[in-house]
This record gives sequence, C-alpha cells and structure tokens, in this order.
Amino acid sequence: MTLNILFMTITITKRKISQEEAIHQEMVEKLYEAHKERQMTMYRIM
Repeated sequence: MTLNILFMTITITKRKISQEEAIHQEMVEKLYEAHKERQMTMYRIM
C-alpha cells in the first residue's frame, strides 16, 4: 500500500500600495460616497 501526500505551504503577505494607488483609492471612495448620498436624496424625494 502506497500513500502519497502532497504538502503545500501558502504564505500570505500584505501588498504594499504606492502613493498613487492610495490617492486613487481615496478618490474612488469619495466619489462612491457622493453618489450614494445623491441616490439617497433622490429616494427621499420620491
């Protein structure tokens, strides 16, 4: 009887983002919040 076992090691590291990516992500979040606020005001009117 043969038992073949495969052992794997997975290492997860936090990805470091550049300053340009951080600025872009912040802008996207601000636009998302502004759009969400606009949707809520339109929903309240109706």
